[in-house]
Amino acid sequence: MTFTIEQNDPKTNARAGVIHTDHGDIQTPIFMPVGTQATVKGVHLHELKDDVKAQIILGNTYHLYLRPGTEIIEAAGGLHKFNGFDRPMLTDSGGFQVFSLAGIRKIKEEGVEFRSHIDGSKHFFTPERVIDIERSIGADIIMAFDECPPGTSDYQYSKQSLGLTERWLDRCIKRFNETEPKYGYSQSLFPIVQGCTYKDLRQHAAENVASKGADGNAIGGLAVGEPTEVMYEMIEIVNEILPKEKPRYLMGVGTPINILEGIERGVDMFDCVMPTRNGRNAQIFTQHGTINLRNKKWESDFSPLDENGTSYVDVLYSKAYVHHLFKAEELLALQIASIHNLTFYLWLVGEARRHIVEGDFATWKAGMCEELGRRI
Repeated sequence: MTFTIEQNDPKTNARAGVIHTDHGDIQTPIFMPVGTQATVKGVHLHELKDDVKAQIILGNTYHLYLRPGTEIIEAAGGLHKFNGFDRPMLTDSGGFQVFSLAGIRKIKEEGVEFRSHIDGSKHFFTPERVIDIERSIGADIIMAFDECPPGTSDYQYSKQSLGLTERWLDRCIKRFNETEPKYGYSQSLFPIVQGCTYKDLRQHAAENVASKGADGNAIGGLAVGEPTEVMYEMIEIVNEILPKEKPRYLMGVGTPINILEGIERGVDMFDCVMPTRNGRNAQIFTQHGTINLRNKKWESDFSPLDENGTSYVDVLYSKAYVHHLFKAEELLALQIASIHNLTFYLWLVGEARRHIVEGDFATWKAGMCEELGRRI
């Protein structure tokens, strides 16, 4: 995997680039739809590729390990063959999911013992085991196994947690270097910067990650309870240290405004369940603000779902119709809203890229954030 920066914004740290992988190129900044269990919820493959225009999607190591299991994925020839998505993919290490199981996991130096949320069966993840699983899944970009402490963690816990994450990273890198890809194309391992909301910890973590010389680097442990402004401060601190010639991935963030703020601070890659999760709960994002389609005000509004939208669903369906589908609890409502929101997120990062190239990103972003913050 290689990364080419095509344009730097003259007034901010935003940049437009291209990530080159064996499954194709990814134009950055980019949003990556979350396909936790080998599927992006409610979205057909042809819609994901042709309408949403997803350039890269995510899978999750924890969930795919538990179900369907690595034996099935290997028998299929890897995740690309299993789910039919022939463009780049990324897998999270499962660390966030494991550590969210607070009551049913035990953290040790060797790894983490946890019980499946599906059937209660006991499992043990070590850094080495996670790399092996991610080799079996076969994503183009795989993440190191880390501990993700809550955003409200005290300094002492955060420091201990970071130390564990850094020792695990060394073990992940060693295992990655000892093994080979299984399906005839290359994989890249991204380390993750942790450190909670403490400046010195984030600086130390970023310096350690930068020293590894990885193909790209990730920023984790944000948008987990800390104030938004603190999140932005941590991004700035980390991006001052992470190598500028490598892509930077902000994990699990976030709202459209969060994404534009991240781009302004030099982030290249984003993912979040918000477009699909919020869509399934009747919230759609537009360039003029957010809409709750359950509200009665849309009951007799026959205007297009989004008059300025870029998806076929935006002009094919009216607000009144989708409002009706949600009230009637029809599954089509969830699908329409998910497709719309994902298309909007990809449109948004595409527009950000265009304005970076044209040199007026800062002006465009200021006006866009004002619009995005509205509730319609």
